Amino acid sequence: MEFNHPNPDKFVSLKNLTKRFGNFQALSDISLDIREGEIFGYIGPNGAGKTTTIKILVGLISNFQGEVSIGGYQLPQRKEEAHKLLGYLPQNVAFQEWRTINQALRTFGKLSGLIDTQVEEKIPQVLELLGLLEVRHKKITQLSGGMNQKVGLAQALLHEPKLLVLDEPLGGLDPYSRYQFKEIIRKLRQKGTTIIFSSHILSDVQDVADRIGIINRGRIKKIGTLDDLKARFKTKKTVEVLLVSKTEKLNGLSKIKNVIGVDQLSPSKVLVNLEANADEAQAVFDIAEYIVKLKIPIRGINVLEPSLDQIYLNYVQEEEK
Repeated sequence: MEFNHPNPDKFVSLKNLTKRFGNFQALSDISLDIREGEIFGYIGPNGAGKTTTIKILVGLISNFQGEVSIGGYQLPQRKEEAHKLLGYLPQNVAFQEWRTINQALRTFGKLSGLIDTQVEEKIPQVLELLGLLEVRHKKITQLSGGMNQKVGLAQALLHEPKLLVLDEPLGGLDPYSRYQFKEIIRKLRQKGTTIIFSSHILSDVQDVADRIGIINRGRIKKIGTLDDLKARFKTKKTVEVLLVSKTEKLNGLSKIKNVIGVDQLSPSKVLVNLEANADEAQAVFDIAEYIVKLKIPIRGINVLEPSLDQIYLNYVQEEEK
């Protein structure tokens, strides 16, 4: 469907969003904007408020305080218009197992408001994108977990949504299926689809998200790119040293300036942990010089960037203090 939003920087907008369930405060005064065409990773521990936020966006919760809009349409007042723009893959997708992929998608296509000719046109297009075209007549009961999740994504894509909401889409998938799924998500972004991606598998969020929002105890802790999140905390720096052959002679590395610990992961792989404010270039030089003086051949030496897991723990632990 043709759609042009007047403010692409606020394609999805939450302002002072608050939600209580009895005495439990699920969301506390949340405000965030998601840009048109970006992948927004949404992370936080269980019970932090991720699922409540998503349920409000997709219309499963309509009683809340604050302002929520999709494509300029306010929820819940203009829910029908907003949800024509939206595709949703829930955490646990379920189909009637006796049906084939093709039959299941026909039903979902009609539920999405497509007429018969549109359904017949869109099904093969979506299945080709997801690599399922050749198995379209297989029964749901015959599918692997990864294929079943792809069918769930297919039903969300049939009406060409401008916004795709994915709630824990990679949970339970094997590594290859996760890789395929992330490639599909990247292709959809290239086509201009805005994607909200909620996951507890932080490495997957790190792989695909343009920006990341961290939520804890119903409050947004930080929103930004991975570099923005890194800048907030001075995490320790680590130098990875790969050796040509095993050695037991590296105890002296711990005496080098700004080195706070040495972990020998294997006979030929060593991690050297540095102070947060250490000069990385000088530390790498000092480490390499020490090893060369021992006449130990070096296969590689790299400064490891802090992972999203480390950054996330810093934000969550800050609130526990």
